[in-house]
Amino acid sequence: MLPADTDGGIVANSGPHIVFSSERGGRAPLLVFLPGTGGETTRTVVGEQAFIDTALAQGYRFIILSYIDTPAVSQVCTRPVLATNPDCAAQLRQKRAFGENTTALIQDKPKDAIVHRLTALLRYLVKTDPQGRWEQYLDQQAVDWSKVVLSGQSQGGGMAAYIAKRVAVRGVIDFSGGWDMRANNRIASWYSSPGATPPDRLFGTYHVQENFASAIRLSYNAMRIPADHQFALNKPIRRPNADNPGHGEGASNPVYRELWQEMLERLGRE
Repeated sequence: MLPADTDGGIVANSGPHIVFSSERGGRAPLLVFLPGTGGETTRTVVGEQAFIDTALAQGYRFIILSYIDTPAVSQVCTRPVLATNPDCAAQLRQKRAFGENTTALIQDKPKDAIVHRLTALLRYLVKTDPQGRWEQYLDQQAVDWSKVVLSGQSQGGGMAAYIAKRVAVRGVIDFSGGWDMRANNRIASWYSSPGATPPDRLFGTYHVQENFASAIRLSYNAMRIPADHQFALNKPIRRPNADNPGHGEGASNPVYRELWQEMLERLGRE
């Protein structure tokens, strides 16, 4: 369904939301997946189909959420910008995730924010699918984050981690979730800021051959993700000649199915 169908105030065209419901029905955790930069939801449903199927098999409901994912953080928060505004990345993520007017460098409207889009979608599903029990993911018409696992690829993984800093979610599975920087090639300070979600509810993966593997590892350490919740993937990659080889393998390559099952099972526990 299109975001505008869920709220007429959502005007940016970013493609449809895609919603899956586990055949088990009843009470189930909800996994919300945020694609990476330029990662259309219709392409994500193909590229990440194995991960989606794994989550559904473990009883999750699964939403690929359409949101404004361009321009990327790294395209906006360039070195010249960071030299005078080291908090550029956090300001951009705050606006894109929560709709607050923290920066003029992107033009996202408040109703286009990730949190509002998810809230509007859940309210819409409550009305249009009354047998679906979607109301279990709302608390007084706001998202009940204790029932939601956030996941995402690249920029989307970074958005999942950023939101988890601000609200206590059920868990996060961060696939190569961005490499936000501040001046002097240091990772952004928001990674090490206090978070609402306990670090033991966070998981992070990256491939060792990614261009920014070292920065991603530093960001996971700064978020205090436990060592046994971080996974440096090293199986052969399918596109070794890509511009950023290995980027995207963690969320899409079926060879990591057992790892997905482990993370999903641990976050599925009450």
